[in-house]
Amino acid sequence: MALVLGAEDSGLRRLQRENCDELVRLPISPAMESLNVSAAATVALYEIARAKPPVTEP
Repeated sequence: MALVLGAEDSGLRRLQRENCDELVRLPISPAMESLNVSAAATVALYEIARAKPPVTEP
């Protein structure tokens, strides 16, 4: 798995988007213009980790 993040103003370039298997957007409040890339990465990685089932020991 790779997490590819785009620019705050324009997102990913067309060729980058075309080479992705899935595209997602992070919803933000209308009062916010954008998230910087480190904040967006933090939110995205948290949600990815939260969605994975917990690992249980045998």
